[in-house]
Amino acid sequence: MTQPKTDPRVLRTRKLIMDSFIELSGVKEFKDITVKDITAEAMINRATFYYHFEDIYDLLEKALSEVLLVNLNYDIYQNAELNEEAVVSIFEAITDFQKSLSTRCHRGYEDTIARIIREQLEILFYKMLLKQHEAEENEALKVTAVIWSWGIYGASVEWRKSSKEMPPKEFIKLAIPSMMHGINSIMQKNVK
Repeated sequence: MTQPKTDPRVLRTRKLIMDSFIELSGVKEFKDITVKDITAEAMINRATFYYHFEDIYDLLEKALSEVLLVNLNYDIYQNAELNEEAVVSIFEAITDFQKSLSTRCHRGYEDTIARIIREQLEILFYKMLLKQHEAEENEALKVTAVIWSWGIYGASVEWRKSSKEMPPKEFIKLAIPSMMHGINSIMQKNVK
């Protein structure tokens, strides 16, 4: 009989596997890391690895998602309103997350990393918009969350490419008035 996913032993083992993977990614490129490397580092067997993850790509995706959620202070922001302070903090977390990956498994996996960042941002922004507008789920909020997730991700890529001399906080503050005006316009149209 398998243990439920909420069992503390299962959660500890899952974290051990992810931590081992992150540790290995600091010394090896992702393409060179094997399941055997991870199981040796974590001191577990292959069956235990496959109980938790489909393959190494599944592990990459889940590990990056969890690290990103920690960086984003997800628990704090999912219940917050979308305002300038939150946007600045989220943007700084995204740029920090991307900087931390630049020495690890980044090359060749930009699309996976970009998708993970956008998906997590979309969920976060949608929850924040729901909280802010106290609206029932609606298509306008979902589309707005998608636009914000792509916009913030795109801004972080642009910052990395061309504006590193400007702190991320100052970079994103340039766009916040327009972004907030856009949200307010969308919400006013939907209330009418």
